[in-house]
Parts: sequence; C-alpha cells; structure tokens
Amino acid sequence: MKESETEEINKLEQNSHQPFLTSVLNAWKGVIAMVRDERNFRIEIAGAVISFALAGFFNFPLWKWTTIILTISLVLTAEAINSAVESLVDLIHPETHPLAGRVKDMAAGAVLIAFLISVIIGVLLYGPPLYQLLSTH
Repeated sequence: MKESETEEINKLEQNSHQPFLTSVLNAWKGVIAMVRDERNFRIEIAGAVISFALAGFFNFPLWKWTTIILTISLVLTAEAINSAVESLVDLIHPETHPLAGRVKDMAAGAVLIAFLISVIIGVLLYGPPLYQLLSTH
C-alpha cells in the first residue's frame, strides 16, 4: 500500500470516531447546501408543503399522514443522493465523458422513479377527497 493511501485511511478512521453531534452538524450542512444550491430540491420542498397543507385541509387520518411523510422522504432522499452522485462525478471527471453522463442519468432516473411513485400515491390519497370537494360545488 502506498504511503498516500495509508494517510487517507488514517484520516478516514479518525473521522469515524468524531462525536455524534459533529456528524449531525455536518449532515445538517449538507441539507442546507441542498436547499441553497439545488433547485429541484427546493421545488420538491414546496410540493411537500402543499401536500401537508392539503392533508391538513382534508383532515387525513394518521395512516395517510404516514404514507405522505414516507413518500416525501423517498423523493427528497433520492434527490439528495442524486445531487451527491452528480457532484462526485463532476469532481472525479470534470470533462464530459459518456460513462460519467451515464452515471448521472442513472442517478436522475432514480429520482424520476421516486417522483412517479409519489404522483401515483398522491392521486390515490388526494384524488377521492378532491373529487368530492369539486363535485359538490
């Protein structure tokens, strides 16, 4: 093993013993960076706020709230992983490369799958009360 690799491993081992609070603060910095730098993340947060407002308006039961929270978590987590993958690919391979593009496309595809599933769940949860509201007026 090269000396530089040994130094990197030692740094990683030191970081793995950092206090829990430091890990949480570092993770929070990542969330702040997502909100500040990622337009799609902000759009998804806005969608989450609208979903919560509608769930409150329709007085959804606990199981629907749980489903909404899990679905939103799925989309936001997929977006965070996608953004991290894109940043890492850009760092490792800043010039255009077909394989780098493929990796980015696959990560974005995961977000698309999560989003499409969330739309289906949204239609199932919000469709009946929206239909009832609109058909009575």
